Amino acid sequence: MRKGFWCDRPVLVTGATGLLGSWLVKRLLESGADVVCLVRDRVPQSELVRSGTLERVKVVRGDVCDGELDERVLGEYEIDTVFHVAAQAIVPIANRNPVSTLQTNVAGTWTLLEACRRSPLVKQIVLASSDKAYGDQEKLPYDEKTPLEGRHPYDVSKSCADLIAQAYATTYGLPVAITRCGNFYGGGDLNWNRIVPGTIRSLLRGERPIIRSDGTPIRDYFYVEDGAAAYMLLAERMAGDPALRGQPFNFSNELQVSVLELVERVLAQAGSKLRPEILDQASNEIRHQYLSAEKARRVLGWKPLFTLDEGLRRTIAWYTEFFRAGGEP
Repeated sequence: MRKGFWCDRPVLVTGATGLLGSWLVKRLLESGADVVCLVRDRVPQSELVRSGTLERVKVVRGDVCDGELDERVLGEYEIDTVFHVAAQAIVPIANRNPVSTLQTNVAGTWTLLEACRRSPLVKQIVLASSDKAYGDQEKLPYDEKTPLEGRHPYDVSKSCADLIAQAYATTYGLPVAITRCGNFYGGGDLNWNRIVPGTIRSLLRGERPIIRSDGTPIRDYFYVEDGAAAYMLLAERMAGDPALRGQPFNFSNELQVSVLELVERVLAQAGSKLRPEILDQASNEIRHQYLSAEKARRVLGWKPLFTLDEGLRRTIAWYTEFFRAGGEP
């Protein structure tokens, strides 16, 4: 990290109450940034609120799909750097209710980028895509040249948002770069149907953890604090290298981990002898995904700060304290 780069820098974070957004805001504040958060819903249990971080930032209530609001925020707060991480990120919700997912993830992206295009002070934009934007590919690992071929609603929404960002960079010279990360996990994820928080909550209740799939899907799990650091590094590198505009970057520990293996790692870290209950009920999910982060290492000088087991230890500790502070899980 460049010393002093973030000091007093006006930064906008969308989706600040989400898993990644909460940790990103905390890290930005620790680095001295002047942070503005665009927040649609107040989430009292989010890490942003629980940690007291919300009291240290400027908060604008509203929806990223509101273009006039986006433009007002960028202009009035003289925003220099934008982190667009707002999204509907739950796959089963996207399958049940695709319209709201497409509205937030696709329309929200073009609306914000258009506001940025009309705001001359904006110098860097980091946009959150996903490994799901690649869809289901036979060639593994995915690198940044892998086609974007999402087929199901969530995957398609990320493919579209990713391509829209590339279009704005190519056509208008907008200073936007794109992150494609694996499945984020870490303290503060309150979506209990996700495998990591759901498993930890079950363990703290003394119950068998539930696996919705058959346990065999392979994913690329990425610790949220690593994600926050990677986003900030990309913004810093963009400030010194205009050639990064429009470029996507994979961030990954480059591990192939099945859902069952991940649950077993959590059980081992927690010292639990419980065994998972496998429901085999998942649908419209990709069977095998993992990313190559070679480009990020080579071009950005990036490397992860935490191993998978280190991230899981920190995550278990977070939820243990979370439930202790609020009573029984």
